[in-house]
Amino acid sequence: MLQGTGSDVGKSLLTAGLARAFLRRGLGVRPFKPQNMSNNAAVTADGGEIGRAQALQARASGVAPSVHMNPVLLKPQSERGAQVVVAGRILRTASARDYQALRAELLPRVLQSFELIAADADLVLVEGAGSPAEVNLRAGDIANMGFAEAADVPVVLVGDIERGGVLAQICGTHLLLSPAERQRLKGVIVNKFRGDVSLFAGGIETIRTATGLGCLGVVPWFERARELPAEDALALERMTPPARAGRFRIAVPRLPRIANFDDLDPLRAEPNVAVELVQPGRPLPLCDLILLPGSKATLGDLATLRAEGWDIDILAHVRRGGAVLGLCAGYQMLGRRIADPAGIEGIAGEAKGLGLLEVDTVLTAEKTLQQVAGVELRSDAAIAGYEMHIGRTDGSGAARPMLRLGSRLDGAVSADGRVMGCHVHGLFASDGFRRVFLERLGGTADAALAHEARVESALEALADHCEAHLDVPALLEIARAR
Repeated sequence: MLQGTGSDVGKSLLTAGLARAFLRRGLGVRPFKPQNMSNNAAVTADGGEIGRAQALQARASGVAPSVHMNPVLLKPQSERGAQVVVAGRILRTASARDYQALRAELLPRVLQSFELIAADADLVLVEGAGSPAEVNLRAGDIANMGFAEAADVPVVLVGDIERGGVLAQICGTHLLLSPAERQRLKGVIVNKFRGDVSLFAGGIETIRTATGLGCLGVVPWFERARELPAEDALALERMTPPARAGRFRIAVPRLPRIANFDDLDPLRAEPNVAVELVQPGRPLPLCDLILLPGSKATLGDLATLRAEGWDIDILAHVRRGGAVLGLCAGYQMLGRRIADPAGIEGIAGEAKGLGLLEVDTVLTAEKTLQQVAGVELRSDAAIAGYEMHIGRTDGSGAARPMLRLGSRLDGAVSADGRVMGCHVHGLFASDGFRRVFLERLGGTADAALAHEARVESALEALADHCEAHLDVPALLEIARAR
């Protein structure tokens, strides 16, 4: 099990790289994360949802994602509450305090999922969440040492030198653990190193002296990480627009509960496209396309969009002849009205949408989770992706749908074709559609860019990176000694 000295230390990336490295050695590898907190989720073939990072790790392992790879997924809906997803399905919404009491009830289900995953594998790579040093949350823990003890798995601790203070991170974490938890630690990894690694020799010795733990590798910064889907919204804070003057510009409002923002990855990879994530407090800039992303709290994020004045910017953009695309919740916001009569997202209520599409949405408890394939009707370009949404969206605007998904239609397009929306995530990973879409709006797509091949190449490079800088045989021996 890889546990971290904090969030965003690179556990997810290292797990994916090691999964591919062990797969190349002929092992049956499976990823597992007992508890994840993220609004970036993936849909499994059996109609469940798990964290996007575990879906990437499954791909690195050469297997299909399973709901049992991430049995507990927390999807924040507010500053104090989150939707609790267990084995791929919504269990309930809970406040942070309520969830602390709920965790103990979830441990048996987490262990059951772990055993199901382990039964089909030579090696399970387990990823922790946050830090085991959060001792105030230790009672009932299922994410770090609580799980490690219940499942009896050895632990390697990952520290992040990029953020500074890595010696304090590692030694302080060790200090706060109980004696039994310290015994479970088998080594440390120092991640995201820049510069001359030989200068850190004294640091390795300091860690050994203070903790008794050996260093299993100092891993340099992996530049191609940006080519892989990010685990959660922490990555958005580092997402800056590339300096591509005079190119096709896309503006994306940074909504508080933005979800499944890896929809943007294929667009960001286009050399002639500049994607700008517009932070709160700034107006939406002049651009070619405004893209409204998915959201875990549609009404709440619609209220934020208005509070920021972004609704005014969007309407002005449309009057100038600009294009708008809404994905999932973003599509619902483009309609006339969104109603939540049962309080699915919190307090029951409704709000006017932006009124750019003649559709209305009613949020319901039933959640659509499915992988889909079809065509964009305007271009007949093939698309594939997934649906992950609650509620029904319909109205006269749906008579001009955006997509055909098998025998059914989805989405809506304005009469002039400049405003469009649909419920499907992952559209732009379909290379043919992405090229047609950009060129139709006046952009230029890279004919050589193959998104899925790019992700696969990055995973191979990540495995090479792990092989070069980690003691992979020692990690395998630690696992075998369980």
